[in-house]
Amino acid sequence: MKILIFAETDENGNFKKDALEIASYASQVSSENGGSLIALSFNASEPERLSNYGVQKTINAKNQELNNFDPEIYSNCISEIFKSENCDLLVLSSSSNSKYIGGILSVKIDAGYVTNVISKPTMGDRISVQRNTFTNKAFENVEIMKSKVILAISKNSYGLKENQINSEAIETNFNISESRNKVKSVEKTSNKVTIADADIVVSGGRGLKGPENWHLIENLADILGGATACSKPVSDLGWRPHSEHVGQTGKPVSSNLYIAIGISGAIQHLAGVNSSKVKVVINTDPEAPFFKAADYGIVGDAFEVVPRLIDKLKEFKSSNG
Repeated sequence: MKILIFAETDENGNFKKDALEIASYASQVSSENGGSLIALSFNASEPERLSNYGVQKTINAKNQELNNFDPEIYSNCISEIFKSENCDLLVLSSSSNSKYIGGILSVKIDAGYVTNVISKPTMGDRISVQRNTFTNKAFENVEIMKSKVILAISKNSYGLKENQINSEAIETNFNISESRNKVKSVEKTSNKVTIADADIVVSGGRGLKGPENWHLIENLADILGGATACSKPVSDLGWRPHSEHVGQTGKPVSSNLYIAIGISGAIQHLAGVNSSKVKVVINTDPEAPFFKAADYGIVGDAFEVVPRLIDKLKEFKSSNG
């Protein structure tokens, strides 16, 4: 089996965490079923880094036109490599860009396409996988009828597993014609961890009482190395930008740790964060719905609990170097 992964990079050319996770996933699938693993990246600053995760060959395209997301150009480039390398399986992340082009690619390479995958494929006459469904409340076993397959891996479902090997990095240039449709990200970039890439997300609700108290969320996220987020009412009130709104009607969250502060836990919010591995809630109301969904809960005033939690984390970090 010949596997291709599309390894996404950020605006600085660094591989996103999702890219390393799908490399880990594909490396394990490749080692268990034979064959080879190839990665395609666009303007990566260190394409050889993927060798730490079992990638045998990285094809790094050096085209300035690839700095901004364009579904037509991206899908054309990926399908071109998939076909020229005679691949059988394409592995994508669950980023918004990959979700956008997944369906397009399934048509271009005539492949079966499965999203939200949480298991390694079972090989037989046909490939089958398990995926999340019904907003992560159920599992579905899917059998793929096509000979070519595209799998989009659910975030944080596999983790990072280093498997350092000798590999090669090849530069290429695509012959890119001017696209008619340009789709560019409107989310401003910064040095902060983004919700999409974060292992830890600290989220605030109306219990924070106003935007002037958001330093509690930011300080806790900063010391944990996490991203900040908010509930829908908070973004609707204009306390925080809509890009931080998480939940079923906002950005879905599949972090390793999700901390909800002053969020009661409306069903739409819980549905959007349900796939996070560990959920912690801090709320003054012991009857808040979030306590039923959380793994750990603290009944208390966020203005008292969070500063003490930050102090304890600082003490722990200083004592552990």
